[in-house]
Amino acid sequence: MDTQPRPSAVSRRRMLTIALGGAATVALPAPAWGATGQRPGAALPPALTGHDIDVAKLVSARRALEHLKVLSIGIGPRIGGTRSERVAAGYIGGVLDKLGYDVELQPFPVADKFLARLSSPRGLPTDLNWQVGASPHAALDTKVRGDALDAGLGGEADYPADVTGKILLIDYVAATRELVVATAVARKAAAVIFLPADLVEPRRASAFSPQLPGFAEAPVPIPIVGVAQAQKYRLRALLAARRLTLSLSTTAHRNLTSHNVLADTPRRRGTPADGPVVMVSAHYDTVIGAPGANDDGSGTVLALELARVLRKLPTNAQLRFALWGSEEQGLIGSRYYVAQLPQPERDRIRAVFQNDMVATSWDPATRYWLLSFDGLANRATDEVTAAATRLGYQPRLSPVTLRGSSDHQSFQEVGIASANFSWRGEASPALLEPPYHSPEDTIAKNISLERLQVSLELIGSAAYAAAIA
Repeated sequence: MDTQPRPSAVSRRRMLTIALGGAATVALPAPAWGATGQRPGAALPPALTGHDIDVAKLVSARRALEHLKVLSIGIGPRIGGTRSERVAAGYIGGVLDKLGYDVELQPFPVADKFLARLSSPRGLPTDLNWQVGASPHAALDTKVRGDALDAGLGGEADYPADVTGKILLIDYVAATRELVVATAVARKAAAVIFLPADLVEPRRASAFSPQLPGFAEAPVPIPIVGVAQAQKYRLRALLAARRLTLSLSTTAHRNLTSHNVLADTPRRRGTPADGPVVMVSAHYDTVIGAPGANDDGSGTVLALELARVLRKLPTNAQLRFALWGSEEQGLIGSRYYVAQLPQPERDRIRAVFQNDMVATSWDPATRYWLLSFDGLANRATDEVTAAATRLGYQPRLSPVTLRGSSDHQSFQEVGIASANFSWRGEASPALLEPPYHSPEDTIAKNISLERLQVSLELIGSAAYAAAIA
């Protein structure tokens, strides 16, 4: 059972120091721009309102990057319900609390997780220290060590005479997975590492927890794990060059609780308790093995930076910042939040600005997408479109496009105006960067500070406009 306590304020500060000290360098937008000048990457000159200037002169991708270093480097993969996600929730909540918001960690139950750590026992090569997925139908809470052996498709003909104690690299094929596992056990292998099939470019396969339903009643006595596509190629390259000894440990995380982090501006004197609410949101969890710099560390730090900028600006609506847990498991956090909201509280929400992957450096991701679950415009998309026009970004926007699969869907399903905002390929919102859901989703490989700055200005100006109307 995963029962580690939440981090204290001291541990959060220490985490920040450690993370910033080891961060990769990312180029900042240059040259610097004035608050009323041409915006970074804009196609047209701006026509800013005074309220736009209030936001534009304060928002900073550089400041947001400091939080992103903590999340993606200091913490790393943030798997729903596990200690890593709780550490992230503690950090996010601490930042918002320090900014003066009323902060709540909203708990909800989530499914068990099965994870593994794959490394070199001697620390060489230094990059081989990965979180991967473990099969729930194999040996858990155990550790093995052995030389790696590439067993191809895992058939009898792929093995040498003796594989006793070896950690086998086997290409994953769903139709034969249980047969090759049974063969590995019979031949006294120490473990099996399943290597995923390549996805169609530019997509790359994620790490995974192999399902072996045929062994559900009698689990396999050795660890069975699944790595990502990038890790498959790295393992095979290392093994082709020399002998490769691996250490593999598996862990079952059971009876888990995930958290939403909710932060409201304190209600100002004279404002009604049932007044309107404007929400800025993102999810802070990741898939297995992914540092989640862009998905969705970028959306998370956008929310934190806008919380800093908007906290003292005058508004007619209450501002609420929501960071969702366990989105990657099926929008669980946002669905739970919406389900707990009485109808009068739902009716208070003017718009929800959901930010999911707002800073990729992938060159083809030139379009800023306005994604609506029902494909129709609403208050959230209208405000962002209007802000883009004022800021000079309008030519970079998509039309309002039908797409769910992010937390805006949870709100639109019950009639609350919401949309997802993100950078994706020009032709379709399905065109996502190669590091998506992979161990390569890092600051160094997948973050553009210019695109993060644009996202900050668009959502900041749009949310502020909605909050003062």
